[in-house]
Amino acid sequence: MELIRQPVFLLLMTLSSLFEVFLACVNYFGFGDEPKLVKNSALAVMFLAGLFGAVLSASASVGREIRSGTALAVLAKPVGRGQFLLAKYAGLSLALGLLTFVNSIGVLLATRMAFDAYGDIDYPGLAVFGGALVLAYVIAGFTNYFLRRPFVSDAVLAVVIMAVLAFVVLQYIPRDPGRMGADYKGIDWRVIPASALILMALLILAALALACSTRVELVPTLAICSALFLMGLMSDYFWGERAKAGSWWASVLYAVTPNWQLFWMADALEGKNEIPMSYLAQALGYACAYIGAILALALALFEDRELN
Repeated sequence: MELIRQPVFLLLMTLSSLFEVFLACVNYFGFGDEPKLVKNSALAVMFLAGLFGAVLSASASVGREIRSGTALAVLAKPVGRGQFLLAKYAGLSLALGLLTFVNSIGVLLATRMAFDAYGDIDYPGLAVFGGALVLAYVIAGFTNYFLRRPFVSDAVLAVVIMAVLAFVVLQYIPRDPGRMGADYKGIDWRVIPASALILMALLILAALALACSTRVELVPTLAICSALFLMGLMSDYFWGERAKAGSWWASVLYAVTPNWQLFWMADALEGKNEIPMSYLAQALGYACAYIGAILALALALFEDRELN
């Protein structure tokens, strides 16, 4: 609840989902690959929104509490540092799950609204989704003014509910046959496992941001996580080939650096290909092992941190 009361979290959730839907309303002239471009771009927006959400939320939940003295007041009670840190990570994971859920709805609607050179913009879909988000803000303003409830948290919950309702309503509003385009196939449900893989990557990012926020402030945390994000995207190029050649130092760096390419499966959805459940299970095992290692490091950094 503390995290979803941050105004930046509400803005990130709203703007990222709206931008994903907006990407499906642009003429790309991609020679028939417009749906693929929309899908890849929307998943990339989800990934980047989760990166900023993880860093900002981790800094707000741990770094700010250390600076304000709230962490010291909590740990003065019979609460261990490990319990405190794991609870913070659990709350951070739930907030990221909420953000990814809304962005997944935006990606699904983007696959529905995408059109090629022979199609046209899905105005009903854009109007329903945009109107639902506006109505969510109106509901939050109503509860804030008349019921004296916090606006931001109510707005976040209203955005989640209204996004789901907009998605359900659009299932009963078919695309206009004159605006579908030649290769229109409707919602691409295969992006759901792709979104689940992105959520696993975001949980690893959240653990990294939590470990950094035990020692440094928001801007250094964002810089470190961004650097690890870029290094992880290029780890196959930097150290993968050298590790296969037998270099021990490259093998160590290749194992330590998170490989984000394992969680980016947008290119695997070409044609009729699908992401198998066995791959999801392997990725989940990798994510759990990496998160466990990072949380152990975060606890070691937090154990001897001065809080007064």
